[in-house]
Amino acid sequence: MSKEPYELRQIHCQGTPTEMGHAHGEQLREEIHRFVAQRFEALEAYMVERNQLDIPGFLAVGSECLRIAEVWDPEGTRELVATAEAANVDAVRLYAAGNMTDLRDVVLLPSAAADEGCSALVVPPNLSADARLYAAQTWDLNPTDLDFVVAVHRKPARGPESWSVTCTGCLSLMGMNEAGLTVGTTNIKAKDTRPGVGYLSLLHRALATSSVAEAKALIQSAPRAAAHTYWLADADAAVELECGGRRISERRLDSRALTRTNHCMEPGLVALQGEPTSVSSAKRLEKLDAWLEQGNQNLATLRALFSDRSEGLDSINRYLEDGTGTSTNACMIGVPARRELWACRGPADRSSWVRLAFEAARG
Repeated sequence: MSKEPYELRQIHCQGTPTEMGHAHGEQLREEIHRFVAQRFEALEAYMVERNQLDIPGFLAVGSECLRIAEVWDPEGTRELVATAEAANVDAVRLYAAGNMTDLRDVVLLPSAAADEGCSALVVPPNLSADARLYAAQTWDLNPTDLDFVVAVHRKPARGPESWSVTCTGCLSLMGMNEAGLTVGTTNIKAKDTRPGVGYLSLLHRALATSSVAEAKALIQSAPRAAAHTYWLADADAAVELECGGRRISERRLDSRALTRTNHCMEPGLVALQGEPTSVSSAKRLEKLDAWLEQGNQNLATLRALFSDRSEGLDSINRYLEDGTGTSTNACMIGVPARRELWACRGPADRSSWVRLAFEAARG
């Protein structure tokens, strides 16, 4: 491995949804082509391992999901289509590649034995060093995605300024807007799927709102495609929504931290879980809970948590050379009350952390 720390590329887009999409696609055209190609290579390998190779079926679901997303979020979909147009890639392939974990679950469940996903947390003020709420997560998925992690700064003609950490060509995955609303997700697998809106569209539209309550209502009412958890936090409150395509449950932040890895907790979804809870998911959740219960949390302690390797291959911090098929591709820590967002590309201890700053006039 190179001794140089991973750097997080940043791009800036502004204007109408079409103008922002064109700016994204033009700046990252080559990377978007390579991202889509490697995502489909990973998908084919995933399907072959399960004796269910059906790329045409996957694309058919992708086309239907994109049509549903267009009705549910016209502006976000216009931005995605404009990105594809400027990058000269097919919009269905780009949407399907970005939302791969949702769409493949629609096609394949029951499926994966691989433990993909993330480790997420929201720290209540009583457990932080400065009486502020903190919201953070690692984003773990295909090791080949690491080359395509990017921070996207959006200044739309209408709506809040935002930062998101995502993959080239994709809508938002985790981020914060100028109101301090901070969002993220972890992947779970449950046999509760349907053609519907992919998780990136849900998070992207959530970042266009100004409060936890508004973002929660959007996700609750959306025609969701598959299972994911979504955490939403602002200066005063936070919730986590554990969602399937149709089922949904809510956990609200109280004096204990909200923590989540990659297995279902809501009884109805536990009964529909697409695979047994992995050792890694259970150990990472245990580590999150034990660490945060100590209290006195701040940026430094959360970075240390995300750097933890105490459980080896089952650690929160996951390396490419672990050979598990999953690596930590990005990390993010937000302090909504201060409109403060920090992120890095790659494992927390091998990366250069950067502050993703909003315009001073809006801060």
